[in-house]
Amino acid sequence: MPPALSDFVRTSLHRAITTPALDGIPPLRVGKGLARRLNVTLGQPLCSATDLEARRAAEARLAALRTKRADATSRAAHEAPAAAAPRVAAPVMVYFEKGRGTRELAKLEDLLKAKAIVYQLLDVAGDEATMTFVTRAAGCKDDDLPVLFVAGTAIGTYNTVVDADVSGTLAKAIYG
Repeated sequence: MPPALSDFVRTSLHRAITTPALDGIPPLRVGKGLARRLNVTLGQPLCSATDLEARRAAEARLAALRTKRADATSRAAHEAPAAAAPRVAAPVMVYFEKGRGTRELAKLEDLLKAKAIVYQLLDVAGDEATMTFVTRAAGCKDDDLPVLFVAGTAIGTYNTVVDADVSGTLAKAIYG
């Protein structure tokens, strides 16, 4: 069907279901009401000539914007590589017990500072609940502190952290 003919049919049917003429006859009124509801449900394929013109103008603007955006994207891709997105670090916690494992704590802090990893120190001295959580999650004993956690997941003691750093799993755990 040619576009002009289909437009004529669409607008004529719209006019027929929206005109108040013959609404005094109950079967026609009910049929027109059902047709209007169906038209709305289907996204109003039947519409007035002014609505049809507005839709076509909007489609043309959308096509122009898409073409413009595609051209800008392809130009940007060819001109310069995109800047790398900033890496967002997961929270890093170091659980330690004051007065115990101070050498290991100092070495662990030096390692984290050398890698520019932001961390938080948490002293578990006198906090039995936290001590139990740390030792269970890390699978270690009270004497093995300090222990490093990344986003609530135990990485381990200093030697384990060094191994994780060398293998790259530490950076992957922190930066995803």
